[in-house]
Amino acid sequence: MTLNLVGAGLIVIGGGLGLGKIGGSAMEAIARQPEAAGKIQTAMIIIGALLEGLAFGALLLG
Repeated sequence: MTLNLVGAGLIVIGGGLGLGKIGGSAMEAIARQPEAAGKIQTAMIIIGALLEGLAFGALLLG
C-alpha cells in the first residue's frame, strides 16, 4: 500500500515537472518568435494533454 502511494506521488511529480518544462519552453519560444505564437500554443496544449493522459493512465495502473 505504501509503495503504491510513493509511486503515485512520483507520477504526479513527474507530470508536474513535465508540464512546467513544456510551459516554460513554449513561453521562451513565443518570446523569440511572437508571430509563431498560435502554432506554438497549439503544440503545447496537445503535448500537455498527452502528458496528462499518460500520467493519469499510470496512476490507474499503479
